[in-house]
Amino acid sequence: MTTSALAAGRLRPRRSCLAVPGSNPRFLEKAQGLPADQVFLDLEDAVAPLVKERARHLIVDALNEGDWGGKIRVVRVNDWTTQWTYRDVITVVEGAGANLDGLMLPKVADAAQVQALDLLLTQVEKTAGLPAGRIGIEAQIENAAGLVNVDAIAAASPRLETIVFGPADFMASINMKSLVVGEQPPGYPADAYHYILMRILIAARARDLQAIDGPYLQIRNADGFREVARRAAALGYDGKWVLHPDQIAAANEIFSPSQADYDHAELILDAYDWSTSAAGGARGSAMLGEEMIDEASRKMALVIAAKGRAAGLSRTSKFEPPAE
Repeated sequence: MTTSALAAGRLRPRRSCLAVPGSNPRFLEKAQGLPADQVFLDLEDAVAPLVKERARHLIVDALNEGDWGGKIRVVRVNDWTTQWTYRDVITVVEGAGANLDGLMLPKVADAAQVQALDLLLTQVEKTAGLPAGRIGIEAQIENAAGLVNVDAIAAASPRLETIVFGPADFMASINMKSLVVGEQPPGYPADAYHYILMRILIAARARDLQAIDGPYLQIRNADGFREVARRAAALGYDGKWVLHPDQIAAANEIFSPSQADYDHAELILDAYDWSTSAAGGARGSAMLGEEMIDEASRKMALVIAAKGRAAGLSRTSKFEPPAE
């Protein structure tokens, strides 16, 4: 698989990543019509052990027969410490690999676990006559070992597209004194998640991967969801898990630039292009109104403009070169 194709996969919008229990046919059908950027059909925590085998086949049917409307289609398999992982991969990829964009691996503790999934995926793809390397991997960091090894995990496979924070299991792994997933522990005077989120984000960005924040379990608390989503978006995260349809619109809004920021980013790009051209004097910096812009400004604007375009925003302002 080419580098450009891999880059395109990693940059697909993932503002809202909807969790869908793989054992629930009604939810599998309903999810197809919801405006989430990504759906991940779950074989792990949302599926009881006795129905995991049935859920695999329900997911295969949903991927092959459903209309997912351009959404990123991911299946979360069980983690490597269980007896289900290899059969999850074989059944889903052999059965619906042509209609699958990626696999999410939970509870990743080290790079070897990602590499093992990559190897198994390659074997199944070749057996099934699928292009080797097309199906991506999302690695979920859910324990202290995973965070310590996150740099190596991010570099473990060219299939890797995202690093995902899993707050519930992570809170348990470090004995955090809270039972409310995503909320600050009582009595702590700062943001208890800041180091964790930044550690994952830096590892992801160092390898040009996307970083996704995990779920907020109080699905009726819209204000609480917005608060934690804004925290992740402010740091630079690309999106967040959503557990309920009511959370999708908020996630799509919060992880998209505002219209004003998008317009401003496009103006910066236009102004910089003009200033560095022969017509603009081939200068290394320029003025945009009262703002001086340079190459660093252009790089920052590229990020915002790309997110705005991916979100479907249209420009409402036009660059006018300054009069001589």
